[in-house]
Amino acid sequence: MGHRLPYHETCRNIHGHSYRMILEVEGQVDETGMVIDFGEIACLVKPIIQQMDHSFMVDPSDEMMLGVLKESGLKATAVSFFSTAENIAIWILDQVGTRLFERATVASVTLKLFETANSSAEVKATR
Repeated sequence: MGHRLPYHETCRNIHGHSYRMILEVEGQVDETGMVIDFGEIACLVKPIIQQMDHSFMVDPSDEMMLGVLKESGLKATAVSFFSTAENIAIWILDQVGTRLFERATVASVTLKLFETANSSAEVKATR
């Protein structure tokens, strides 16, 4: 996914990352022997990944990029925040966590988003 941080000396330039995400769910094992089926998690995460894949994430304050993306018709993901790894992790967890907490067995959800092999942000939500 591509992005830029207009206020940052280096990251104001258009660039991208091959993000990697680890989603960890903790909770009570139910009668099936699981906290939640991995397939259910995949169904929740897949649309978010498809939205972000080969997209350019842009916030409303970046008028230059909004104009370029609108004019070009390129794939964009508009968000209301600067596209730092921390903010992206929070944004994903907000979407996925709400749905996971619908399951009585889920007590906490941790999401770790790697921007590079050595750089990541981690966020956690609990009931």
